[in-house]
Amino acid sequence: MQFPEYPYPQEESSVNFMYKVYGYMSLALAVTAAVAYFVFQNPVMYAYVKSSPWLLIGMFFLQLVLVIVLSAAIMKLSFFSAFLLFMVYAVSVGITFSFLFEVYTESSIYATFLVTSLMFGATCLYGYFTKADLTSIGSFGFMALIGLIIGGVVNIFLKSTMFDFILSACGVVVFTLLTAYDAQKIKELGYKLIGSPSTRKKVAISGALTLYLDFINLFLYLLRFFGRRNES
Repeated sequence: MQFPEYPYPQEESSVNFMYKVYGYMSLALAVTAAVAYFVFQNPVMYAYVKSSPWLLIGMFFLQLVLVIVLSAAIMKLSFFSAFLLFMVYAVSVGITFSFLFEVYTESSIYATFLVTSLMFGATCLYGYFTKADLTSIGSFGFMALIGLIIGGVVNIFLKSTMFDFILSACGVVVFTLLTAYDAQKIKELGYKLIGSPSTRKKVAISGALTLYLDFINLFLYLLRFFGRRNES
């Protein structure tokens, strides 16, 4: 059903859609944070995860598969299946994020999370309310993301502190831009699907995953700047 002459119901529907997107994203972040803290605080579990390289490799491939499925095949899934896979992904990320508590102090992790939340929130608001077309930013961000991945692989061999600093700075900029672009893209998608409630529910999961990935990547790059490492 469309509302060509009455924009308010359409706007209200779009707002409700975005509430669901951010709600699912926030729930996933809460699950990731809780799992990461729980695993680290459980010595037996953490020791097992830390001493099991094949488990971590398997976790990496699981995360990759889940992202591909939720991004490319979400329309073939039921809403419950999509939601469950999203939560499984959040749990798997939480397990791998448990290592952050060993590398960085808890206070710096919490402070960086707060900074990330403020930056992410402000950027999402800009992406939602701006009248500017951010399509070109999305294209640039995607190409820059590929460059970041290649640069990260190269620096595994170079082990350059300065190059790592430059990559971190670029990463913050790239994911800030991508957050604004994704917020606008998801909003526009919600408008287009106003007459398809069942489809919108699944697209809300897909949108939440996209913003979740933006958030955790922005968080990780900021942590490399602000994170205070634990003393050996």
